Amino acid sequence: MPSPHMRTLISGLVLTLLAFGAVAGAPDRAAAGSPVQDRAGRLPGSFTWSSGGPLIAPKPDAAHPVVSVKDPTVFRYRDRWHVYMTTADTSGRWSLAHTSFTDWSQAAAAPQTFLDTNPNIGDRYAAAPQVFYFAPQKKWYMVYQTGPPSFSTTDDPANPGSWSAPRNFFDAEPPIVTENKGQGGWLDFWVICDDTDCYLFSSDGNGHQYRSRTTVAEFPNGFRDTTIVLSEPNRFDLFEASNVYRLGADGKYLMLVEALATGSDWRRYFRAWTADSLGGAWKPLAETEANPFIRSTNVTFGPGQPAWTTDFSHGEMIRDGNDQTLTIDPCRLQYLYQGMDPASGGDYSQLPWRLGLLTRTNSSC
Repeated sequence: MPSPHMRTLISGLVLTLLAFGAVAGAPDRAAAGSPVQDRAGRLPGSFTWSSGGPLIAPKPDAAHPVVSVKDPTVFRYRDRWHVYMTTADTSGRWSLAHTSFTDWSQAAAAPQTFLDTNPNIGDRYAAAPQVFYFAPQKKWYMVYQTGPPSFSTTDDPANPGSWSAPRNFFDAEPPIVTENKGQGGWLDFWVICDDTDCYLFSSDGNGHQYRSRTTVAEFPNGFRDTTIVLSEPNRFDLFEASNVYRLGADGKYLMLVEALATGSDWRRYFRAWTADSLGGAWKPLAETEANPFIRSTNVTFGPGQPAWTTDFSHGEMIRDGNDQTLTIDPCRLQYLYQGMDPASGGDYSQLPWRLGLLTRTNSSC
């Protein structure tokens, strides 16, 4: 995900979905059927995926000459899919947009609303959203970057004009980040909670993954104890766009971090680690160029569908519910990602990112 400073690039799947149930004001389940806690679904040591074509592309208008949509967060609410995402325009300005639809087959045609029309957010730098329902407060949060890690809240995430003005999680950048980010920047903020604590994970584009902590009772205030949880000597091996999820009900966690394949084609891909707790140590799962979590080498495209991208970049898993635990079903992994035409190049802000959906094909459940 881009920092506020400009950077240069280093180098339809249509699903048939089951019915959904909804309770107004609370999270929907991501799919019908047996609840996740009734399923056994430990992750394997290697993965294969299938993708269709781009599902969501930019919809520019006279006031918003956008060239890309990227960094999606996705959730089910009131029988509809909702996607918040970053936009970039022809002037290199970064902002946010929202779209909504009942079925993925409608995603391409769904209208988009630009969040600079929300007077609380306005025409400012904003990027890399993450949306979840914080059950202890019965309130929805959008975590994003305005430079520092920020958040807005609402009682109705279906209304992009209802989000509050951004507030910062920190009074200042933690010293450990300042001392280690080098030529990178503090970015791509991700919140996940267990029963007692909430954790904010972040990247620096310089080979480090950070974790900060507060209590569920204090959230969104009180983040402290910022520490490095993963590091690499090659800055591109731990670059940006981390995601962290709870794996069903077995109490384990999955972390994804975007990297660049410096050993081969410099394309973007995802590495993965697991941990027994959010405050614990992260162990490799599929974290090499030869055995990646998601990369062009383990993704196939549907019949008659060209490989429209060789980059698999910043996105989000389809969650099983929408609360602050960020639980996913390990038996049914799907990932909404950003990709682009492999022939594209130039300034990062002008790259033609589009959104596509991956489905894991080697589940043993």
